[in-house]
Amino acid sequence: MSFTVIGSAALASLLVSVAALDNGVARLPVLGYNTWNAYQCNINQDLLVTTANLMKALGLLDVGYNYVNVDDCYAEKSRDADGFIVPDKIRFPDIKNMTDQIHALGFDSGWETCAGYPGSFQNELRDATTFQDWGFDYLKYDNCFIPADNVIRQGMLGKYQRMADALATLSQTSGKPPFVFSLCEWGQEQVWLWGKELGHSWRVTGDIAPKWSSLASIINFNSFITQATDFSGHNDMDMLQLGNGGLTFEEAKSHFTAWALMKSPLLIGTNLSAITHDILGILKNTEILAINQDSVVGKSISPFRWGKNPDWTSNSSFPAQYWSGPSQNGTVIMLLNTLSGPSTMSFNLTESPWIRAGRVYSVRDLWAHTDNGTAVGTFTVKNVPPHGVVALLLKDFGDA
Repeated sequence: MSFTVIGSAALASLLVSVAALDNGVARLPVLGYNTWNAYQCNINQDLLVTTANLMKALGLLDVGYNYVNVDDCYAEKSRDADGFIVPDKIRFPDIKNMTDQIHALGFDSGWETCAGYPGSFQNELRDATTFQDWGFDYLKYDNCFIPADNVIRQGMLGKYQRMADALATLSQTSGKPPFVFSLCEWGQEQVWLWGKELGHSWRVTGDIAPKWSSLASIINFNSFITQATDFSGHNDMDMLQLGNGGLTFEEAKSHFTAWALMKSPLLIGTNLSAITHDILGILKNTEILAINQDSVVGKSISPFRWGKNPDWTSNSSFPAQYWSGPSQNGTVIMLLNTLSGPSTMSFNLTESPWIRAGRVYSVRDLWAHTDNGTAVGTFTVKNVPPHGVVALLLKDFGDA
């Protein structure tokens, strides 16, 4: 299970270099499940255990989805007389037994509250200790109902620093591994500039919705801050909305591909009991997941040409279309058709900074799972579906 922080974002194209938090956990983006998008507050411990069992039965655990996160609404509305958070007596009567069952299946677990339940401001170490005692490993920390800066005389970084310090202290005193710490601040305070000093991921925009306009807006925003992502620190583009209605199959593929190749955490937000074979196939594309989980190269893909718009144009409806990045096995290419009709997409290989001039490259299609010969000079894909995606892996094949 995990904790969550959520927010809205402002655009910045200049980034400062800060050291990533490297405390032995979450070097790679987290893969898992989050309850909020499918269930919101309609949750209980039986649902969480059932979801974990479904993840294992569907093969999601086998391909790396190893977190089960409860987002909110898990506690009583008031703390106890000693100031401790109390699990909801009806919905979570034995929360430690629940996390034990989930761990026994091979998962980790996390916690998240914006729904009006007790938050952790000024109770950071007490609550972190409680969460660890309950068996949790992942904290998504939201920015709801925090007193104003002119009251507490502390900026946004300072508010998150309090919990980061508490988690570090808890790990030192308990001897247990540190929590995975996910900052959910919605990007309002340019969290990508400082988030990696405190946590392992940070939300960069407001909440996602299951429609193309929401995906396009998030992709556009993230295209300007991809430099912030590397090992142990990831731009969090919010939960995967596959299978929740509102997206075509091609849009669902684009959603998953963009999130995975930009090294966002991949947290499923779908009712797994109703998941279709097609959506499950998207989530289990091991060739795409291998890029997200690359243990040698932690960088996100970035745009090398915008396409419809001049380069470096911010357009929430029509984000960049031509992307590339390095991986341990070659250069990753993503072609994103942001138009409402089929499109032929073509580019010169050396437009990507990761491609060398005068070389031949083998071409692997990461969705068709086919080897498509070699390319030199230019590459063209015809009839990319509306809002569809092409994902390729190019490997150096020799001198042209």
